[in-house]
Amino acid sequence: MPEPTSDPRVYFAAERTMLAWLRTGIAIMAFGFVVARFGLFLRLIADSANSNASHTMSSYIGAALVGLGIVATAGGAVQYQRFCRTVSPAERPRTASPRFVLGLSWALVAMGAALAIVLLV
Repeated sequence: MPEPTSDPRVYFAAERTMLAWLRTGIAIMAFGFVVARFGLFLRLIADSANSNASHTMSSYIGAALVGLGIVATAGGAVQYQRFCRTVSPAERPRTASPRFVLGLSWALVAMGAALAIVLLV
């Protein structure tokens, strides 16, 4: 009697969840970048109006949001990696490539870290 194969929908659901975490992380990082750059814009306007208003907190808040996006992306990647370890290669769909999604995730984590450093310097 042939051994029953696992349902590939389970693997693809985990992959969709990973991609949702990736999308969420990118959105939070982009919002953090916008917040940081908006503070720069406000600082330029204050300088042209000879105002003493200070808008230095926006770069820290923006960098914190980028950090939060990094945590979201890395957390999703770790969870997906853990799931992939529990699935045997025989149960994984033939077309599935977890290395691609994980490589993309960790590349975005590295780029987010570089962005956070640039925003703070």
